[in-house]
Amino acid sequence: MDWKRIAVRTAAVALLALIALLLVPRSYDVPAIQPRAGTHYWELSTGSKIGYFKVKHTGTAEKTPILYVHGGPGGAVRDALIEALRPFAARGHDLYFYDQIGSGHSARLSDISEYTVERHSADLQAIIEQIGASKIILVGHSWGCMLLVNWLQNYSTDPVEKVIFEVPGPILPVNPNLKSRMPDPRLGLTNPHFANSDATVQTENFRTCAVRTAATWGIKLATDREMDAYATHLNQAWSRSTTCGSKRRIPPTAGTGYYAHYATVKSFNSVPDRRAALSSLDFPVLVIKAQCDNQPWGFTSEYLDFFNNAELKVLEKSGHDIATENPYAYLQAILDFL
Repeated sequence: MDWKRIAVRTAAVALLALIALLLVPRSYDVPAIQPRAGTHYWELSTGSKIGYFKVKHTGTAEKTPILYVHGGPGGAVRDALIEALRPFAARGHDLYFYDQIGSGHSARLSDISEYTVERHSADLQAIIEQIGASKIILVGHSWGCMLLVNWLQNYSTDPVEKVIFEVPGPILPVNPNLKSRMPDPRLGLTNPHFANSDATVQTENFRTCAVRTAATWGIKLATDREMDAYATHLNQAWSRSTTCGSKRRIPPTAGTGYYAHYATVKSFNSVPDRRAALSSLDFPVLVIKAQCDNQPWGFTSEYLDFFNNAELKVLEKSGHDIATENPYAYLQAILDFL
């Protein structure tokens, strides 16, 4: 028996199998994004094509418009979120929901390196200019809070009437020491039953590891369609950490942008530290913290440290997905603030 030939053939088969694991596209059992009736598009001066949805006010008196900035990076606006906030239209507010570049109904960029905090912030400025209101109320969720803070540090805040930061992520650049800051026990905060890191371990495969490595060098080893499907699959697993009850499951929703997520996070460390600029802002700020939020308390407390006119509201029996897990308390908190 020719053992050498057998060994060579075995090695060749193993190499082919490895190549297949790394290079052959994969599919995931997740829904594909569907057009949302009523979606419109902004062609921004930044070069971004942004899909957005507007809920026109129905109240008797027109009030300040509300612009919602979703989480992620790479997240997208969910129908359930639009419905959760729709009651404010009946109180006179126009509501704007937009998908950030690289996610949802917005365009994908061919150059991965263009997904940066700076690009998202410039898009936000261009969107506010498109809306054209003399005053605006800004609502950020998770990463959306981080983006809003970056925008506040780099652009004129004259149009800002009020800002709502809900379950905020860290102010950039991230101060890792804040992860160990403990909350006052009287706030009643608890940890979720599931961690995002658990979901990442469960969903990763050789293919996604190879794609991530290539993305580090600005190379798209896989298509946006394939990796957005994987991101939806991963996001569904991550959603287990966004609820207060371990048994609650959030239905999978399409639209997550993988490359927008990966590259934007990669750009976090290049954001200059301009925290000092926040202390001069005097418009009212509401910081909403969920009882079972998956974001460390220290990140939330920093918003209270730097914004002079900030108040804190803790929502009981709610996790990171506050708008749909505890919608009544969520709406009431915002209503009281407005």
